[in-house]
Amino acid sequence: MGERRRYRKNGIVTAVQLDLDTDGLEYRKWGDVQTAKAGDWLVDNEGDVYTVDREVFAKTYERKSPGVYVKTARVWAEVASEAGSVATKEGRTHYEAGDYLVENEDGDAYAVEREKFESMYELDESA
Repeated sequence: MGERRRYRKNGIVTAVQLDLDTDGLEYRKWGDVQTAKAGDWLVDNEGDVYTVDREVFAKTYERKSPGVYVKTARVWAEVASEAGSVATKEGRTHYEAGDYLVENEDGDAYAVEREKFESMYELDESA
């Protein structure tokens, strides 16, 4: 693995809470089946659409205007030295060597393709 460093996300996302009487939803993304529960959030991150656990969203995002949010929580990330997968609250995310393994402060982990990560995150020099 590469050196683990702290980052902050640039930009905004649009999001809507799945505030419905539902048993949830299931979808395929990141090489596996993902699930969302009632109360989770459906996020559009510059065309990349996925769900975020309700508690994680509440801890990591701040509302800027109706449907518009910014991720305020810092993350820890490192470059993966080999392909693998990581368990998330929604399912499993598969990644390739060179992608970033990312973790929120509370330990919620996920992976992001290298190019996407480097376009969305910047090193947090205050850490």
